[in-house]
Amino acid sequence: MNEHKKVVKYRKPFNINIGVIIFIIIFIYLVFNVFTYITTTHTSVYEVEQGTMAENNVYRGLILRDETIVTSQYAGSLNYYVRESSRVGYGDLICSVDESGSVSQKINDVSADASNLDAEGLLEIENDISDYENSYQAQTFYNIYSFKENIDSALNEALSLEALNGLSDYTSAAGNGSSFHTITTDTPGILVYYTDGFENTTTDNFSKEQFDEASYQRNNLKQNVSVSNGDAVYKLISNEEWHIVVPITNTLADELADDNTLKLRFNKDGKTAYATYVITEKSGEKYLILTLRNSLVRYAKDRFIEIELLLTEQTGLKIPNSAITEKEFFTIPVSYFMKGGDSDADGLLVSSTNKNGKTTTEFVSPTIYYTTDDYYYIDSENVTAGDILVKPDSNETYRVGSDTATLKGVYNVNKGYAVFKQIDILYQSKEYTIVKTGTSYGISLYDHIALDGAKINEDDLLK
Repeated sequence: MNEHKKVVKYRKPFNINIGVIIFIIIFIYLVFNVFTYITTTHTSVYEVEQGTMAENNVYRGLILRDETIVTSQYAGSLNYYVRESSRVGYGDLICSVDESGSVSQKINDVSADASNLDAEGLLEIENDISDYENSYQAQTFYNIYSFKENIDSALNEALSLEALNGLSDYTSAAGNGSSFHTITTDTPGILVYYTDGFENTTTDNFSKEQFDEASYQRNNLKQNVSVSNGDAVYKLISNEEWHIVVPITNTLADELADDNTLKLRFNKDGKTAYATYVITEKSGEKYLILTLRNSLVRYAKDRFIEIELLLTEQTGLKIPNSAITEKEFFTIPVSYFMKGGDSDADGLLVSSTNKNGKTTTEFVSPTIYYTTDDYYYIDSENVTAGDILVKPDSNETYRVGSDTATLKGVYNVNKGYAVFKQIDILYQSKEYTIVKTGTSYGISLYDHIALDGAKINEDDLLK
């Protein structure tokens, strides 16, 4: 009889692939993070910075100065040797008139070669370029055209003067022959090369029509290659005091009525200055007459200028308007606060009654967001509307929620979660707000705040 043998099937041991498990864990982690990122509202952060803002009071003004037109006593070819807007002294050479034209032609020929520029003239131009580089600002890029014009003028006049000096023997002979004439100043001042018919206009006799820039005409004297007897060759500003006349509204006139000094900014180059002023009325129109005693040379070539009156300039912490939000608070009388607990923090005694009718009091220390002489502002983190507060050393009580108030503020996120901070607004424009610095419950320079205050709540974690 054959023996029956029992065959037992061998089962392979179950092997755990640790690599697969790690891959699954990583995959689940990535899916979770992607899902969280997609479904979470992300908070953009803004760093608080120092800033200055002013009310928008931009006006076009008419410049009036003591201006004297100097005319030529000769007829002939004209050459200039001094840059416009330069300060000149008594007896300085300004230009020359050549009746025959031969000397003038030689001067033009020599000055056409820039290699004839001497070291002094070259240094002056290099200094001008360096000054412009140091003061350059992107927002005033358009000034580069004025700068180019000034450099061209400086180069041409320096070369002409160098040419004149190099032809001294020739010019002396021409001068002896009474055909070549130099014109020098008989009084010091600031030199300009244009006329416009406003030279005799003063703060007493200006008219409304003179503010019409569309009809303004300007005669550039440097474009003249020759002159006749009696023609204007240059103009001299001999008084450092000058005026800007600005048409203003009755509202602004009333605002300025109680003072006589203000600060202004020249939009042409961003420079600021202080000016005294008076307000006058002509034909039913109000005019602000500003008087300045500095900066004349900088704007000697201008007849009209755009200025900003810095009447309400405020300096403080600059924040975007989008960060500002509002939050409602319970207002609790100061007399209900006391020191207690395990710290010196101010707190409240909250009364409660259990189901057995027993009354107990608990000391809580809420976060104080703002204070006045009579009230502390707290939120609902530690107390709720309807809670009864007990006044220290008294039987008086106060019901939470009896009085509430709303504060404007921002959410500080320095610690990774949102904390409301009250702000004291000094000035506000369409995009930014200047708030007071150094407030007890406010923000500080370089704090990080939520850029959109409407999309975040107290204690929200920063995502």
